[in-house]
Amino acid sequence: MGKTKRKTASSRRRKTIRIAVIGAGGRAAGAHYPCFVELPACDLVAACDVDEERLAGVCDRFGIAGRYTDFRRMIEVEKPDAVYAFMPPHHLYDVAAEVMERGCHLFIEKPPAVTTEQVRQLAAIARRQKVHTGVTFQRRFSPLIRQGKARCEARGAVHTAHASFYKNWVGGAPYYKGGMDMLTCDGIHAVDTLRYLCGGEVESVAADNRRLDAGHWNLHLALVRFSSGATGLLLNNFMAGRRIFSVEIHAPGISFFGDPEEGGQLYADNQNEPAERLDPFELAGSQESHRAFGAFDTHLHFLDCLRKGRAPETAFDDAAKTMALVDEVYGNQI
Repeated sequence: MGKTKRKTASSRRRKTIRIAVIGAGGRAAGAHYPCFVELPACDLVAACDVDEERLAGVCDRFGIAGRYTDFRRMIEVEKPDAVYAFMPPHHLYDVAAEVMERGCHLFIEKPPAVTTEQVRQLAAIARRQKVHTGVTFQRRFSPLIRQGKARCEARGAVHTAHASFYKNWVGGAPYYKGGMDMLTCDGIHAVDTLRYLCGGEVESVAADNRRLDAGHWNLHLALVRFSSGATGLLLNNFMAGRRIFSVEIHAPGISFFGDPEEGGQLYADNQNEPAERLDPFELAGSQESHRAFGAFDTHLHFLDCLRKGRAPETAFDDAAKTMALVDEVYGNQI
């Protein structure tokens, strides 16, 4: 696949970072690999997967020269600056720990681990090894959510926000045969987005968690008070009519209602008509979902942080706070 004009122009101003990827599954191939071949000054040198047929498909599609079934061998031969690891969360910890112990910066899919303590221990390894880390909490990097928040904050501090994730999982099986609960594994996108929208630290939580017509948790509702002064409403409901991820952001005299994939409206000053309509594809300057929905900006942020030597927004230390809020939701049942 050829390089884009954006990549060619930007490469002159950025240090090139060599990256290698562990995992060639559908999510990685659909949302992440397309970003890597378009990111400025990003050299995708190798990919690794235990499924050789799947690996060959990804490497052929994206023009990746290095092909491995052993990530240790890949790191030894290719010597990447950063490694991306995309795999089920209950398979991740040992791989993540070893990647960092080999001196590579590390970026992983959500959730960052099975438990909050695991994330804290991964963060401790990162500090010891002096490597940077990141987690794919891409909703907070969605151009639509980013701009909606900025426009509200231009009027004043956010005082109320809501993040909701709805899915129609009626009759559906638990995730990974029950290996991960839905809130930690998937609903955590809304948990992290709520933290981003409200800012500050969690002060108190009141929640209602239910196993609605199922043997696994599938409904999580919570009211969260933050030290910023903002109050957040979390609505995760996997027994709803359809898949929707949406946010509300309210600041003095202004409100934003949006879906990072479908668009948003900004209302102000008691006017019935939107003051502005935001389109995710227009904001991204692309009709590609990996550019419009947040994945590209997530990776752009991580690589820019590596060049500048600063901690990414979703580093493991911060990701542990998102995991801790998941714990609080479960632990503060009304």
